[in-house]
Amino acid sequence: MPRIHTLDFIRGLAILGILLLNIIAFGLPHAAYLNPAWHGQPSLHDAWSWALVSLFAQIKFLALFALLFGAGLQMLLPRGKRWLQARLTWLVLFGFIHSILLWDGDILLDYGLIGLVVWRMIRDVGSSRQLFNTGVLLYIIGSCTLLVLGMASGHQANRSWLPDFAEVQFETFWKTRGGWEAIINRLDLFSSGLISLAVQYGWQLAGLMMIGAALMRSGWLRGTFSQVHYRRTALMLIGTAWLIQIPGIYLQWITGWDFRWAGFFLQLPPELGAPLQAVGYAALCFGYWPTLSRLKITHAISCVGRMALTNYLLQTAICTTLFNRLGWFSQLDRLQLLAVVPVVWLINILFSVLWLRYFHQGPMEWLWRKLTVLGGGQPLEKSPS
Repeated sequence: MPRIHTLDFIRGLAILGILLLNIIAFGLPHAAYLNPAWHGQPSLHDAWSWALVSLFAQIKFLALFALLFGAGLQMLLPRGKRWLQARLTWLVLFGFIHSILLWDGDILLDYGLIGLVVWRMIRDVGSSRQLFNTGVLLYIIGSCTLLVLGMASGHQANRSWLPDFAEVQFETFWKTRGGWEAIINRLDLFSSGLISLAVQYGWQLAGLMMIGAALMRSGWLRGTFSQVHYRRTALMLIGTAWLIQIPGIYLQWITGWDFRWAGFFLQLPPELGAPLQAVGYAALCFGYWPTLSRLKITHAISCVGRMALTNYLLQTAICTTLFNRLGWFSQLDRLQLLAVVPVVWLINILFSVLWLRYFHQGPMEWLWRKLTVLGGGQPLEKSPS
């Protein structure tokens, strides 16, 4: 099956966009990821940086990547059970190594674990509409779990929202020191992440993958609809997503990011708006593809998308070096961290373009494919992913 170049471009956008979120997790304590007031009221430029990232990027690019992952599972179904199981099992192992040895913000293991469950559902659900509706239901269930958690949490902020000075110092210590102390703490965060995956995030991830598979099966993610359709869809979905999210962002700000509200209840609007906006972003790419496809930057970002796994891990290598090894951790504010992002993007783009001049796949994609074959999968002549 030939590659769908628009999907390579969208996947590249997703990988680059995810760094807008992850840079906060790389450069600041865990509490800062969702709470700009983790160490007191933020400066005005920090608050605006948080608000703009929340509106344009928070959850959106992760949702977009999950949609594409589900679309990829749909495309890989003809390879059979053994190929898919081997491929996803290796992804789980990559994620485990990544999360324990390098960075506690890993998503590879989550995608692999949920993928091992979801691919069977994608295979067995008969119609695209039923698959889409099931995905929507699962996503809503996962999102609404926030309401239950909010009601059960009480009013007192926990350490993950408002850490004290000693906790920030300890987190800085083990992240910058590394070694066994860092591994122990990453293992602790890993176990908490598995609980979160089971309680909430896994439901959302499964739903997004099923929605992506349904959109692929229906032809929507193959670009078979008209440009007018995609442009109208983008306008409608992104506009609706903003109407849902902007009040939530405003309320978080005026309540001073109070734990009870901003930690749970006001996280629901961005959770609900993110899939709409993610699909809207994809629709923009399809709707304007004749123009985009002629641009050199589009080719460069498509190269990033073809090497998605390699580039995701490359971002970890660059950022852990800067923040953990060179001591930049907790030294920059939100706006300064966002200024680092274009530099990492440039490295991603240059490396991808140069590598693909000489090789058909990225290095990690090549390794993943070889291990999948060793694990029992039967290779085909050409791969769509």
